[in-house]
Amino acid sequence: MNIPDHEKGVFGKFLESDFVYAFKKSPVAIISFLVVILLIIAALFAAFIAPTNPFEPASLNLMNGFTPPMAANQYTGETFFLGTDDQGRDLFSAILYGLRVSLFVGVSAVGLAMTIGVTLGLVAGYMGGWVDTLIMRIADIQVTFPSILIAMLIFGVSRGLIAPDLRDELAIAVLIVAIGLSEWVQFARTVRGTTMVEKEKEYVLAGRMIGLGRIQIMAKHIFPNVLGPILVISTITLALAIIAEATLSFLGVGAPPTEPSLGTLIRIGQNYIFSGEWWILLFPSITLLSLALSVNLLGDWLRDTLNPRLK
Repeated sequence: MNIPDHEKGVFGKFLESDFVYAFKKSPVAIISFLVVILLIIAALFAAFIAPTNPFEPASLNLMNGFTPPMAANQYTGETFFLGTDDQGRDLFSAILYGLRVSLFVGVSAVGLAMTIGVTLGLVAGYMGGWVDTLIMRIADIQVTFPSILIAMLIFGVSRGLIAPDLRDELAIAVLIVAIGLSEWVQFARTVRGTTMVEKEKEYVLAGRMIGLGRIQIMAKHIFPNVLGPILVISTITLALAIIAEATLSFLGVGAPPTEPSLGTLIRIGQNYIFSGEWWILLFPSITLLSLALSVNLLGDWLRDTLNPRLK
């Protein structure tokens, strides 16, 4: 039975769109999406899924340290699904809580980078002149340095300005700001290019004719037309932000020991890889790889699907 278009609603039309059709025809996109959703759900409900809270000192038993996966500890007799680390923390629980930190930092950093980049890109593309030149020269200077070095510099300077007794409490916030400020350039460049094209179209000229201000035109008329590229860049940047957070935490300048992320767990695990406790490094690494790879593949599919030139 065919339902008239006016009775399908927004969701019904979306399910019959070319976007959903392309998604159903792409096994890579489907698998990547399912992996990302599974990991997000695991992180959100870590408190209910994890057998223990691995970051609660009262729940730790040092006698459980270095217990292999699915093997009974020789002292306590307890069994852990993915084993334990050097402090006796259940590795499965630690990964779930660490995944929560990594996702929170990654999503928040992308949100900050997107806010800065989109705003500067709209202003540069629409205003032009010396404003455009100034913003783009700053972007050119920043892009000459690796993002991870920019993030490390910002993180180090910020930590130096914070009182020692507040550093661990504000470490996550500082990490978000450091990564966000190092990843805005791609947003700004893409939005600027799209804005320069959109501002010459008739609907923008009509807005000027009826007396709309620059901010109104940029926010209400041009911005909705650059959402496609922004969505693609956000997805790809999320993978980069997660890897950047893991890299900083691995180097010891990221998440605090009281709130370890996947990068922190990997740093702990690599200290014991040559002594035979392989599981401490392997399982956090697989989780990080699965998350970053799935997000990146999903971003690549979005880019190919939403860019008509690639079809």
